[in-house]
Amino acid sequence: MRIIKLDAIDSTNAYLKKLSVDGHVEDGLVVLAKFQTHGRGQMGTIWSSQEAKNLTFSVFKDVSFIPVNRHFYISIAVSLAMYEALNSLGLKGVKVKWPNDILSDNKKIAGILIENVIKMNVISGSVIGIGLNVNQTDFKDLPSASSLLLLTGYVQNLDEVLDVILRQLTVYFEYLKNEDYHNLKSKYVAQLFRKNKPSTFKSAEGLLFSGYIVGISEGGQLLIKVEDDVIKSFDFKEVVLMY
Repeated sequence: MRIIKLDAIDSTNAYLKKLSVDGHVEDGLVVLAKFQTHGRGQMGTIWSSQEAKNLTFSVFKDVSFIPVNRHFYISIAVSLAMYEALNSLGLKGVKVKWPNDILSDNKKIAGILIENVIKMNVISGSVIGIGLNVNQTDFKDLPSASSLLLLTGYVQNLDEVLDVILRQLTVYFEYLKNEDYHNLKSKYVAQLFRKNKPSTFKSAEGLLFSGYIVGISEGGQLLIKVEDDVIKSFDFKEVVLMY
């Protein structure tokens, strides 16, 4: 994979999307920044990261072979790649908090933002943004956040961590190319945070309710068992897991 390294940029996703529009992008191109001035997370949230202490990067993937109705499998593949990479780096209790936050020992250490380019009802490309807390130790006003350094006790080499992640991305995109959707979904559901545990959720209307995460639908919606063993499906904008 070719890697473009930048000192600072507004957003690696925005930079890579512009390259794709201009036609100057190839499959697997990585844009890595020491610092993002406007790093983004899901639903317009801000991804805050201290300069040169963490990994903030984006990868462009040609995903034209994936049907539009299976777009969530891109998120599944990236989440599982992060899961495997972090396990190999010695982290404990790694889980995927639906749809694609990565936790270790119940602390958030990574976030994923996937932006697909759809042309003529075909996903022509996917810009995969990843933010991973590596050597940062101060997370003011973010009590649920942590980093590899805090969780392992060791300062990590950023280039080496990036290499581990990129290798796993290659592995899991082979699953996608081979249309191994069943295996991908099974692996993802097995690593869901708080699966089959009593949990509290907040609806889009701000109402709290109790239930059990039991899996995901084919389209990536979260399946929650509520009262009377009724299973309801939710899009990621419709429900928040409270923890």
